[in-house]
Amino acid sequence: MISLTKLTKTFNGPPAVDDVTLSVPEGGFLVLLGPSGCGKSTMLRMLAGLETPTSGTIRFGDTVVADGARITPPDKRDAGLVFQSYALWPHMTVAGNVDWPLKVAGTPNRAGRVAEALKMMGIADLAHRYPGEISGGQQQRVALARMIAPRPKFLLFDEPLSNLDATLRVEMRHELSRLHKTTGATAVYVTHDQIEAMTLATHVAVMNRGRVEQFASPLDLLAKPATAFVARFVGTPPANLIPIRDGAWLARLPDAALRGATGHAMVRAEDLTLATGPRSLSAELMEAIPMAGQLLVTGAVGGHRITCVAPAGTPLTRDLHFALPDAPGAIFDIEGNPIR
Repeated sequence: MISLTKLTKTFNGPPAVDDVTLSVPEGGFLVLLGPSGCGKSTMLRMLAGLETPTSGTIRFGDTVVADGARITPPDKRDAGLVFQSYALWPHMTVAGNVDWPLKVAGTPNRAGRVAEALKMMGIADLAHRYPGEISGGQQQRVALARMIAPRPKFLLFDEPLSNLDATLRVEMRHELSRLHKTTGATAVYVTHDQIEAMTLATHVAVMNRGRVEQFASPLDLLAKPATAFVARFVGTPPANLIPIRDGAWLARLPDAALRGATGHAMVRAEDLTLATGPRSLSAELMEAIPMAGQLLVTGAVGGHRITCVAPAGTPLTRDLHFALPDAPGAIFDIEGNPIR
C-alpha cells in the first residue's frame, strides 16, 4: 500500500504539489494523469526519494518514508524506478546494466537474478549486447529488467513509453501490465496519455495545477467526472463542454434540461448526431478523422470546438448541424464544479 497525506511540494511560486491525500491498496496500479506542469512527475520524484516534501507524509505499507522530520533515502525504500530516458550505462552490456543495482546492494545469487529478469522481459538473448546495439523498445525492456531484478515491492514509472513509436507503445503496455501482475508489486505510473492510463490503471489520480481533481477507477472517471477539467481531459475523444447561460445553450437556445444554469454542459461525442432540428447547433466543419470504423467530426460553434461520432462514410459539407441529446451528461458551474 502507498498512502499520501496532505503531501505538498513548493519550489518558487505556487505549489507544484498541493495538499494531496490518497491511498493505493497493496498490489494496485495508480496512474498519475494530467497535462504537462500539473505536478505528477514531482509527486513521483517524492515517492522515489529524489525530492523532499515541503510538508505531508508518505507511507510505503506501514513504513513512513517521508514526513518532514524523517526522510528515507531512495535506496532504502524497496522501490524500483524507470525513467523516460531509460538511463542505461552505455559501456555496460545488457546483463551488466541489470546486474549493477544488485552489485551495489551486495545481493547474493546475482547471476540468477539477472537471468530471471532478462527472461521475464523476453531479452535473454541480448545479455551480451550493449545499449547502442539494440533498439529503443529493447532498451526499455532492459530498463524494466534492471528495475525488477532486486524484486522491489513498489514500482515507479516516469512516462516510460513516451520515446517509443505507436506500435511499440501498444506492445509495451501489454508487457507492463503483465509485469505488474507477475510481480504483484504496487505501482505508480506517470503519463499524460489517457490510453495508457485506462489500459494499465486500477486507480487514476487526475491532476491539475498541483492538485488531484479526481481519484477514481478508470470507468468512474469516464462515467462520473467530478469537475469540468476531468470531463474535458479524460476520454477519447474527450467530452464536449458547451457553454450555457441562464439555462440556454450558448446563451441562445433555451432548454429546460439545463435547469437555468450558467457554466458548461457536458455532452459526449457519441451522444451528438449530425442532423438539423429545433434542438440543433449550426457549425462550420473543422476536421473529420477516421477512427475505428467511424468518423470523429469536429465543427466550430460560436468559437467553440464540438466533436461528434458519426458513421463511416457520412457525407459532410462545410456547414454542419449538431443535434443535441435530450439532456446533458452533467452540468458544471462557471468554476467547474458539478451542479447536482
